[in-house]
Amino acid sequence: MRLGFAVKVLGQPGLPSNDARRWQSAPHLRVSLGYLEAIFAYLGAMGITMYRISSDIAPYLTHPDLPQFHGQLDECAADLARLGQAASAQGLRLSFHPSQYILLNSPDDDLVNKSMRDLDAQARMLDAMGQGPEAVVVTHVGGVYGDLAAGRERWVRAYARLPEPARRRLVLENDDTRYGVDDILWIHERSGVRLVFDYLHHWCVNRAGLDQHEALRMCLATWPAGVTPKIHYSSPRTEQRTLERKNRHTGKTELVQARPVWSGHSDYINPFEFISFLRGAAGARDFDIMLESKLKDLALLQLRDDLRRYAPELPATR
Repeated sequence: MRLGFAVKVLGQPGLPSNDARRWQSAPHLRVSLGYLEAIFAYLGAMGITMYRISSDIAPYLTHPDLPQFHGQLDECAADLARLGQAASAQGLRLSFHPSQYILLNSPDDDLVNKSMRDLDAQARMLDAMGQGPEAVVVTHVGGVYGDLAAGRERWVRAYARLPEPARRRLVLENDDTRYGVDDILWIHERSGVRLVFDYLHHWCVNRAGLDQHEALRMCLATWPAGVTPKIHYSSPRTEQRTLERKNRHTGKTELVQARPVWSGHSDYINPFEFISFLRGAAGARDFDIMLESKLKDLALLQLRDDLRRYAPELPATR
């Protein structure tokens, strides 16, 4: 079982995830790939074998008003191939997860077309890196727009229109406010898209009342034989937080204790809940886990230590 984290490295300073300069400074994918090469070296040194690449790695790649950036994939073809070979050599599983502004089910055709371009660009990047079918682009269903059923149907229609690289790489995840596992299963049955089970999101949206391990197994079953599924796992945000708020009655600023954010990501993974989840998943097909924690690689390394201490009987993670 591989454990991964998303984008930002916290365990070693000086490892940016992408070229974040504004367009006036001529940022480029080539710069980002240099950063990514250094991140891969860090992952190798720490024994981490799963990583989510920043969706901003190719700055302004699909921006309609900045055509000077549209050729970055071709300009960096050799660099992408070389870096992909390095990732494969160290057994590194890669993925993308575009922003919440990527909406295939929007009623706005312009937004859907823009989303398609972004998804296709990230899929083609993984192709250029020579990655196999385990390297995926993760997305959510999108908005409800007043009619959840119609939103699911629009997603299915848009998926059928995607360019082949995007359709081949795309996987669909249940979210924390709108579309639960039952919804993405409905979409899978009509499109064939693979599904990513998100543990915390399932606690937040589960209108069908599915047991978490039943939901997990149904999502895992959407992946073809010989391709290891992946899931997302996070613990809810419960740390003590003191915030400044203006008193509506007095107009004065006061310090108040913030409530937990049950749908938010915590700094670390609760090891006891994680162990319980894995024990309940015994007998399911093998899967990898993308950890979504605010402390990124530090949370992953802590969890590895916790698993060795509290559950040494579980299969080894890497």
